[in-house]
Amino acid sequence: MPDATPAPSTGYALVTGASSGIGEQIAREYAKRGVPLVLTARRADRLQALAADLQAQVPVEIVAADLADPGAPAALVTELERRGLQIRILVNNAGYGVPGRYRSSAWADHAAFLQVMVSAVGELTWRLLPSIRASGQGRILNVASFAALMPAADGQTLYAPAKSFLLKFSEALALENADRGVHATALCPGFTYSEFHDVTGTRSRMRVSPTMWLDAADVARAGIDGNERGDVLVVPGWRYRLLHAIVKLLPHRLALGMMARNSRKVRPLD
Repeated sequence: MPDATPAPSTGYALVTGASSGIGEQIAREYAKRGVPLVLTARRADRLQALAADLQAQVPVEIVAADLADPGAPAALVTELERRGLQIRILVNNAGYGVPGRYRSSAWADHAAFLQVMVSAVGELTWRLLPSIRASGQGRILNVASFAALMPAADGQTLYAPAKSFLLKFSEALALENADRGVHATALCPGFTYSEFHDVTGTRSRMRVSPTMWLDAADVARAGIDGNERGDVLVVPGWRYRLLHAIVKLLPHRLALGMMARNSRKVRPLD
C-alpha cells in the first residue's frame, strides 16, 4: 500500500511581533526546523538583524508594519501577494500591555491596543485562512497568556479579555478547519523573560517569585510542539499547569477574591 503520510508542506511561517521576546524565539525555533519565515514588527532594524542571523538556515523575508494602524493587515497581505509568498503558518504574537487602571490611559491608547490585540489578529487570520487551508497542513498559533485562564486582575481591564478572545478564537478555528488539516492553538504562558515588562515600565515594581518566570525559548518550543501535535491549548511550565488545574476547581468568587488580593504583585497600579 502507498504511504498515507502527507508530504511536507511548502510555505512560509508569518510571525507578527517578531522583533523580540517570544516572537523572536518562535522565529528562531521555526528556522531550526527548516521553515522559511516572514517576519513582521514595527522595528525594521530589529527585523533586519534577526533576518541576517537566520538566513543561513532558511529563506527569510521581512515586512515592517505597525498593526496599530487599521490599514496594516490588508497592506501586509497585499505585500505578501506581491512577493508571491505563500503562508502556511500564521503566528499571531504581536502584543503589549497598557499599564494602570482603565481610566488612567486615554481612549486612543486603548483603541490602539484593541486594534493590535484583537482586530488585527482577526483580520490577518481571515485574509490568510484560504492559503493556510489550501496547504493541507496549515497551522495557526495564537500567543495568548495565562491571564486568559484566570479571573481578571485589577488593572487588566482589557489585557485579560483580549487574551481570552485569543483562546476562544483558537478553539473555534481548530474546530471549523480540522477538515483541512489545520491545527489552531492558543499558547498561554505565564510570566516570561522578555521586554514586555520593560516596555510597560512595570518590571522593577513586580513582586513575583523567580520560580514563576519562564524562558522565552522554552515557551516558543512548547507552543510549536503543541501546535504540531494538534493541541488547542498549550500552558508551558508545570507550575502553571498545576495552578490552572487548581483554579478550575475553585468557586469563582473565591478565585476572584484571590486575584483581588494579589493584583498589585503581578500588575502594579497607578
